[in-house]
Amino acid sequence: MSPRLIVLAALAVLPLVACSGEPDPSPRDSSAGGDENHGEFAGAVELAEPALGLTTVDAAGVVRHLDLLDESVSELAGVGDASGVHTDGRFAFVQTSGGVDVVDSGVWTWDHVDHFHYYRAEPREVGTVPGTGPATVATTNSSTSGGSGVFFGESGEAVLLDTEALADGELVERYRVSTTPHDGLLVPVGDLALVTEPDASGTAARVLTLDGDGRPVPGGAHPCPDAQGTITTRVAAVIGCADGALLASVVDDELQVERIPYPPGTSAPAATSFAGRDGRPTVAALAGEDRVWLLDTRAESWTLLESPVPLAQVTAVDDDDEHVVGLSTDGRVVVLDGGSGELLGTSGRLVAASLRSGVGVPTMVADQQRVYLSAPAEKRLYEVDFADDARVARTFETPTRPLYVAGTGR
Repeated sequence: MSPRLIVLAALAVLPLVACSGEPDPSPRDSSAGGDENHGEFAGAVELAEPALGLTTVDAAGVVRHLDLLDESVSELAGVGDASGVHTDGRFAFVQTSGGVDVVDSGVWTWDHVDHFHYYRAEPREVGTVPGTGPATVATTNSSTSGGSGVFFGESGEAVLLDTEALADGELVERYRVSTTPHDGLLVPVGDLALVTEPDASGTAARVLTLDGDGRPVPGGAHPCPDAQGTITTRVAAVIGCADGALLASVVDDELQVERIPYPPGTSAPAATSFAGRDGRPTVAALAGEDRVWLLDTRAESWTLLESPVPLAQVTAVDDDDEHVVGLSTDGRVVVLDGGSGELLGTSGRLVAASLRSGVGVPTMVADQQRVYLSAPAEKRLYEVDFADDARVARTFETPTRPLYVAGTGR
């Protein structure tokens, strides 16, 4: 399919007329999945357990994959000058000077709502999404169907990729639309998508619903002042707004967008970046350095925690013990009680040199039992047991600095 260009800026001034795992059933599912082939693809091998890994990118653009089961390391690709990475649990979307390079890690988990299937295939470079300037990538919790959104703020171009085609090794743009340049988002929701639209100051002020061909859906505009940050949970796609969050899902083929305002009287900074364990409903975000927002997308509620230590990052594990894991500003992994904010455990200063030197940004990846932390300056990857006082379970030395890291096989 050839990319098509649709000018949204002009349309914007017109009326919008134109079986195993953790059982966790939900009445709605924001993922674009729903196909009944259990995620099977030609050439892929189904596994008895998830092939969890860490996919890293160094300064030279070398993409490596650490297999967390057998601890082997393989080189997947060379993408050149890289400046960031995003993942849906399978594909690494690597920001480069020419756009976004897509690399298939070859490992993924297929979520069938009440059980999971695990697969391994040959990793490969899929292709490049051309674009200029920094890009924001938004994905669903399915790496075999639906779409993946790429937004280039410098040009205002929003590109929806066909995720099923990516799984087949092809890079296909379902559509490419042009908006007013701004720091924005294109968030896939089922066969639809939400794209931000700026106000006169250039700040994202609302989201527009796009149909499967990238055309605005009549009546599909939703206010979202200063829209920043997105994540897809088991329940819905989340978009952060200055006054709360939008929760978008497809129910009976209809898009539903609900607003979750912050609690009345709250003066804490808004959540602008969300993180959490794949397949769980609760996600976390910083509210400055000393507080943490928890957004339960199933209960549609916010909780504000006071942190006993200043934080640089935070993620919600959302397990039975309500663990919340943070990276303190002095380089420690800290474990908080998600109900009370009590400090449950802390590691040593694992990434103090990275934080002090500014060589890369340490990144946390959470799964059911461990949190993984990249240490670019130290040239290491840490595996931390958050249920055991933040004990460092394993340390992996890396041949180069892992500037960017993505958790794959999830």
